[in-house]
Amino acid sequence: MTSMEMDLQKLAGIIKDMKFTMLTTTSEAGSMHSRPMVTQKIDESNFDGNLWFFTRKNSAKIHAIENDQHVNLAYAEPDKQRYVSVSGRAFVSEDQSKMKELWNPALKAWFPEGLEDPQISLIRVEAESAEIWDSPPSKVVQMVGMAKSMATGKPYDGQKHSQQIDLNN
Repeated sequence: MTSMEMDLQKLAGIIKDMKFTMLTTTSEAGSMHSRPMVTQKIDESNFDGNLWFFTRKNSAKIHAIENDQHVNLAYAEPDKQRYVSVSGRAFVSEDQSKMKELWNPALKAWFPEGLEDPQISLIRVEAESAEIWDSPPSKVVQMVGMAKSMATGKPYDGQKHSQQIDLNN
C-alpha cells in the first residue's frame, strides 16, 4: 500500500462516521460562506479522495462553485476530540448512476420526487489536502499534558496530535 493510499484510508476512517460537515465556498465578491452538508457514503477500504453531496441545481453553493472551485470541508467530532479540515476542488455532477448509488430514503426530505426531481444534482469534492487533529478524548490526559507544560516551562504541544496530508501525489 502506498503512503497516499494509507493517507486516504486514514482520512476516510476518521470522517466516515462524521455525517455532517461545513462546506465553505467563496462568492464572486470574495466573501466566504459556510453551510452544513451531509457527506454521502464513504467506503474506507475503497476511498479515492472524492466526497459526495446532494444539492439543488439552483442553490447559491452551485453558483459559488461555478465561480471558484476551491472549497473547504470542516468536520468535527468534539466528544472524541477529532477535527478534520479538507481542502479541495468542487465539481457539479448530474451523474444519474452515481446518484442511484448514493441515494438513501432520508434524502426525500429535500427531494420529495426522489431521483426524478429535476433540481437534484451532486457536488463532488476532490480532496487535495487535509489537516487532522486527533487528540486523546480524555480530559484527564489533556490536563496532565497542560500541567506538565506549566511545571516544566515548556509550551503545551497540542500539535503532536495533528497531521497534515497532501493528496496531490
